[in-house]
Order: sequence, then structure tokens, then C-alpha cells
Amino acid sequence: MDQYVCISRDVKLGRDVKLSKFINLYGCEIGDETKVGAFVEIQKNATVGRRCKISSHTFICEGVTIEDNVFIGHGVTFINDSYPRATTEEGELQTEADWKVERTVVKKGASIGSGATILPHTCIGENAIVGAGSVVTRDVPPNTIVVGNPAKILRHIDQSLEVK
Repeated sequence: MDQYVCISRDVKLGRDVKLSKFINLYGCEIGDETKVGAFVEIQKNATVGRRCKISSHTFICEGVTIEDNVFIGHGVTFINDSYPRATTEEGELQTEADWKVERTVVKKGASIGSGATILPHTCIGENAIVGAGSVVTRDVPPNTIVVGNPAKILRHIDQSLEVK
């Protein structure tokens, strides 16, 4: 790796992973043949599956699991804390001991459009599509398209009509 890529020693990279410049990876796992775009950060205890595409300027925080064949658009943000605070009740800066990671799962074959925000405690179902700029506040059923803020079901995907 070169000076424009920051990858800690505890990162597990699969076979034929493609990494752009200006990325920050630490304590995460990335599956075979996945492509990670520029200006992406993937934190510790996050997992990205095989044959995924993570587009530029995306933030994947601790506690996020992305399964195989998932597309993540540009500038997607995952959140792992429903009630973030800078300080404790005593006024001291919070540490990891002061909060609990809230998990998020993106199931196989899902796609998340550019600029989407994914709140914690959500599951994006298999082959679901999250529209660009949407804010996912609750689970997305498999084979559905959701859009808006908060994201609502636009329609179900008829698998038999999709172009292969």
C-alpha cells in the first residue's frame, strides 16, 4: 500500500479486493473481489461481504454487517448510536465504555443509493433497494424499493420481470 491508504494490521482482506486511494480501514473484514472507492472509512467490527461495491465517500461504522453482492452508493452514512452524546452525566468526555454499539445488517444483493443514511437497529432485506437520499429508520423488507425521509415502501420488486 502507499501513503494515501491507511490500513491497520488487523484488517482482514479477501482475495482480489480492489482498494482506491484515500481510504481508512481498521479492524474490519472485507470479502473476496470487493471494490472500495476513494474516501471510504470502514471501522473496526464492521464486515463487508464478497463481490460488493462500496462507492466513494461512504462511512461504514462499527457494528455494520454487509452481506455478499451488495451495492453501496456514494456518500452513504451508517449510524451506530441512537442517542449520541459527547459527554457523560458528570461532564467528562465519553469513552467506548460509556455506550453500546447498535448493529445494522444489509442482506445479500441489496442496493443503497447515494446519499442515504442508515440508522441503527435496522435490517435492509435481501435484494431490497434504498433510493438515493433516503433515511432508513426501520427494517426494509426483502425485494422492496424504499424512498424518502423516513424511507417508505414505494413498491415491491417482481423478480420475474428483472433484466438478468
